[in-house]
Amino acid sequence: MGLFWVVVLSLAGCTSNIQSIPDRSDSANQRVEGAHVHRSDAGHLQLELDSPLIYKYERPLAKTVYSSANGEQVKMRFFDEHDGHQKVSIAADSAISFDDRNIMEAHGNVVVVDFGSGDTIYLFDLVWNSNEDRIYSDNPVRARNGNRLTEGDGFTSDERMDNLHIIRQRGVIEFND
Repeated sequence: MGLFWVVVLSLAGCTSNIQSIPDRSDSANQRVEGAHVHRSDAGHLQLELDSPLIYKYERPLAKTVYSSANGEQVKMRFFDEHDGHQKVSIAADSAISFDDRNIMEAHGNVVVVDFGSGDTIYLFDLVWNSNEDRIYSDNPVRARNGNRLTEGDGFTSDERMDNLHIIRQRGVIEFND
């Protein structure tokens, strides 16, 4: 008699309504907290990345989302492959890497520092397309080099920041520190 009630209760909890199962195809497959990542090639450091949170998605679009937390931004540091010195740093509130397209976007309070030229660029978002060897933004930008401040409607550069061009430059302000 006891087995009868176990079977009845077991079947009562089952449902054949497949639509009641939530779709989790847009949920992260992996989550990492407090990540510090190094990327190197043949023993030469190329990139350091610090991200308070990382979410990895496989579907519907393969991407990795880097997110700030507790006031800490996502930070990337790029190094010269020959001498190992830091070339460029990027800080942002968040970043998304579209894995299958070789495109990375940085969003919110983006600051790019080019240690070779001394340029510091402030902007809302940034796109890095490694297929095209290009970094750009179509939104307002402010660039500082020494005691000069330049504003424009966007910028474009090669990924080494050697050929930086401010789009529709609105003027240069010189000031004393």
